[in-house]
Amino acid sequence: MAVRAPGKIDTEKMNIHYGGALTFLDGLNLEETLGSRYGVAVSAENDAKAATLCEQWLGELKGVDTGAVMTLGTGVGGGIVVGGKLLHGSRFQAGELSWMITNQEAWLKEMADYTGARCSAVRMVERVNQELGNEDLADSLAAFAAIKSGNEEAGKIFRQYCLDVAVMILNLQTVINGEKVVIGGGISAQEILIEEIRRQFGEILQDNPILGQQVIPPEIVAAKNDTNLYGALFALLQGMQK
Repeated sequence: MAVRAPGKIDTEKMNIHYGGALTFLDGLNLEETLGSRYGVAVSAENDAKAATLCEQWLGELKGVDTGAVMTLGTGVGGGIVVGGKLLHGSRFQAGELSWMITNQEAWLKEMADYTGARCSAVRMVERVNQELGNEDLADSLAAFAAIKSGNEEAGKIFRQYCLDVAVMILNLQTVINGEKVVIGGGISAQEILIEEIRRQFGEILQDNPILGQQVIPPEIVAAKNDTNLYGALFALLQGMQK
């Protein structure tokens, strides 16, 4: 059984810590609840890191020495590749990009100033639909229809969102100097999103001569479909070969 889930996941002991948006998963041991019960091999990986494994196996990070995956959903998941290997960190928490702080003046009081809120695709869609007066705040198709049609308020929210994502990529790029940054999550299927993030990133470097001279822009691309599912399978196959 190949499992991918939000939260910090101990891939050795198969424990889920915190559980991300699914906090009820905190403390769950998948080896005990699934492996022992069904008598099969079990692997577990954080959903964004699983997406990264898939991109290394079948997608945009294949053969890439240094890069990253950013999954835009309820929050921001991440997977970082250094030296061709997925980085877990000392306690399996590397790549938890939601916890980046974007405004140190307010971070103690305002969760909205964490990257997980500012770069939440769900939150952006809700804000657009709220501005449009739509009853279904989760209707992403309606939100993007308004953005593509040139609705002024929807476009303003969307452009600010893409700027926030571009700033997050810039912050990460100053640390890893990656070749590619892959944007994942359901929202990545919208070509206009990738185009606007690229444009915003270019604007940042153009408007700031110091950054423009020092920061090497990564290639920003969209993820493949169902990456975290295939990545979970890849993690299982790797574990069975050990």
